[in-house]
Amino acid sequence: MGLLETIQGDLCYLDTNIWIYALEGFPAYAPSLTELLSQIDQGALRGITSELTLAETLVQPFQTGNQQQLDLYQRAIANAPHLTVVPIRRELLIDAAQVRATTKLKLPDAIHAATALASQCTTFLTNDQRFKTVACLNVVLISDVVAG
Repeated sequence: MGLLETIQGDLCYLDTNIWIYALEGFPAYAPSLTELLSQIDQGALRGITSELTLAETLVQPFQTGNQQQLDLYQRAIANAPHLTVVPIRRELLIDAAQVRATTKLKLPDAIHAATALASQCTTFLTNDQRFKTVACLNVVLISDVVAG
């Protein structure tokens, strides 16, 4: 079974590590993630991520002064017809606090989980098994479905 077959529904949350794997071409995951992003671009799936994702992905390019990587992430993680980058709002932070209170997630991960829940995502794509502690999320670990 491939990655696309594990995604339930048509609204998929993309965690930060998914963007890093896709945009930096991690060999084990790049083909599946390229196909996933293509499906989102074509409208077969709708993608959701948080503004926090952009901040997290830009840290390393800022550290290394890699302008090309900075530009790549900023272009990729932007609102598009079938990709929504959800802003961090007060209500979302309250939801994140509630998620954090019931799991062992750190605040950034709780913000991702709360964003996915508030957006009614049917699948949460990540490679971080800690998200499995969020009972209401249908978490798919890319390492479980893509042979590496």
